[in-house]
Amino acid sequence: MNAALRPTRRLLAAALNPSKDHGMTPGPMALLPPVYLYRRLLRAHRKYLPQEMRLLGDEYIKAEFRAHQSVDNPAHLIGFLTEWQLYAQKIEGNSWVGEKLDKGKVEKMSDEQIGQLYELMQAIQKRGTEGDLEDGDGGESGQKSQ
Repeated sequence: MNAALRPTRRLLAAALNPSKDHGMTPGPMALLPPVYLYRRLLRAHRKYLPQEMRLLGDEYIKAEFRAHQSVDNPAHLIGFLTEWQLYAQKIEGNSWVGEKLDKGKVEKMSDEQIGQLYELMQAIQKRGTEGDLEDGDGGESGQKSQ
């Protein structure tokens, strides 16, 4: 093979990262191993979330990581770990409050994932109404009656 046609690391990097600034942008985020990411998520919940949200979030994280223990497809694992790592960064940066789901991600979800999302929404709403009933104010917590 001609030496001029042989791919070099620089050419491969340029092909994989076609940025205009010639490599001055930060590279892709390094993925944490699953166990470290799992621990980081639980610590972030403990530190940044209120008790009721933490309990629901911890249950969900544990169930998701258990369900993905036997996944062999590297693309699925990378996607799974990437999304959970982004979630951890949002929780730690408190940038998740009031954020809506990306429409493109929702469109890519399978029917099973949409079902899980719906179940999660119902669980959150159920916990919210239980909390309102426990407060004894009929769902208007934080508002003074006149």
